[in-house]
Amino acid sequence: QVQLVESGGGSVQAGGSLRLSCAASGYSYSSYCMGWFRQAPGTQREWVAVIGSDRSTSYADSVKGRFTIARDNYQRTLYLQMTSLKPDDTAMYYCAADFSRGQLVAGNPRNWGQGTQVIVST
Repeated sequence: QVQLVESGGGSVQAGGSLRLSCAASGYSYSSYCMGWFRQAPGTQREWVAVIGSDRSTSYADSVKGRFTIARDNYQRTLYLQMTSLKPDDTAMYYCAADFSRGQLVAGNPRNWGQGTQVIVST
């Protein structure tokens, strides 16, 4: 059974940084594509970043140049380094996993974590 557990969220002032982590278990981690999504109150969940099993990465335009997604296959952990944070980045951040990169980018991964809250204040 796939389990994804996020951590690292918190409150930070605009311009600050946070690093989110997602611990994975229950499947062949290195074979799966992984991604980060976020959802602000009253909005739909949106894709933030994806990393393939080959470590190729893609980013939403809104975070490009500020966020970095990375994976440690030995530790079975996914990361999202967030810098130059803005109030618009305030959201619940979710880790997701799927064998298909297309399913991740389409926002339909099979496996989700429970989320970690990020609050960016002015």
